[in-house]
Amino acid sequence: MTMTPPQTATGKPARALAGTTVGIPPRQLDFRIPDAPRYMLGNNATATTLMVVLSAFFPPGERFFMESVRHFRQRVTDPTLKAQVSGFMGQEAIHGREHERLNALLAEQGFNVAVPDKAVRMALALLEKLPKSQQLACTTFMEHFTALLGEQLLTDTRFQQQAHGEMLQLWLWHALEELEHKAVAFDVYELAGNRRLERIAAFPLVTLVMLPAVFASWGYLLAREGKLFDRRDLGKGLRMMLGRRGLIGRILPKMGLFARKDYHPARHDTRALESEWRERLFGAEGSLSDQVRNLEEVRH
Repeated sequence: MTMTPPQTATGKPARALAGTTVGIPPRQLDFRIPDAPRYMLGNNATATTLMVVLSAFFPPGERFFMESVRHFRQRVTDPTLKAQVSGFMGQEAIHGREHERLNALLAEQGFNVAVPDKAVRMALALLEKLPKSQQLACTTFMEHFTALLGEQLLTDTRFQQQAHGEMLQLWLWHALEELEHKAVAFDVYELAGNRRLERIAAFPLVTLVMLPAVFASWGYLLAREGKLFDRRDLGKGLRMMLGRRGLIGRILPKMGLFARKDYHPARHDTRALESEWRERLFGAEGSLSDQVRNLEEVRH
């Protein structure tokens, strides 16, 4: 029996999206934002407000990543890397869109997401004053962080058990895609020169501008919640997020790998983990399969 290829609105056969052909599919996710409890992580204000800050940071941050890569896109001649860049751009754009939707819900719940949004824009404005190649180096450093964070999210069952189940799904999807495209910005940066001193400089540059924005925003949100001096809430939340076994605490020792002379994101192989979570989220019985508009296209 001959199967008829999927048709587009014009009657022409549907073509797999470029990123899909290289394992970086831009999934058009329409996430059903759930009616989650106010404190979606372990009923804890400290942990929840840090996740609010991270969500507020993502839309401006994703745009910075895309622009830093786009500036050097014309140097990409390899067809595979071209397709990977297309997939990277698509995924990052959708991440920004879905986090904007989440941030709107968080604002409705009373979290002042405008403060971390303004803080990250001010921080990124400082990075935008740097030479374009240094901006891309900073992007590769931040992509190193998001890839480590994504891997931790997908493997940290202890953290997952403390998170609101439906809300967690958005973060798991984002985590998977951070792993799928983790090497793209770095591969483009290699075409731009990959100067080791410039790359090493990205570590303090990003840290000096981003950490004040994170902690100032986090402290502000905690103060609004009346939890800034709540020792019990602070202790639990800090252990969950920054403690030795915390979500972020566990990845901090790995941040220094970025400075190694032979560093490349693909040296740490996460393909089996990615495959597992693609099936769990987007397989036949995947928890998010019914929320992806272009599911058949990105499965090709």
